[in-house]
Amino acid sequence: MAKLCDFGKEIKKRLVDLDQSQEWLIEEVRRDTGLYFDNGYLYKILTGTRSAPRIVQSIRTILKMEN
Repeated sequence: MAKLCDFGKEIKKRLVDLDQSQEWLIEEVRRDTGLYFDNGYLYKILTGTRSAPRIVQSIRTILKMEN
């Protein structure tokens, strides 16, 4: 498994704080953006190999993270 980037670590910490799963986050991002988003895509965000602005902003909004 590739190492998590700093943003990926932030996402994981927030999910633990909120007692929510990655699957929950994926569903929320899909609902918020209407875009295709799955586990593989989330993995790429967590490891820093993708950074789609709308997806990243949606994650920040859903997890109530600062920009």
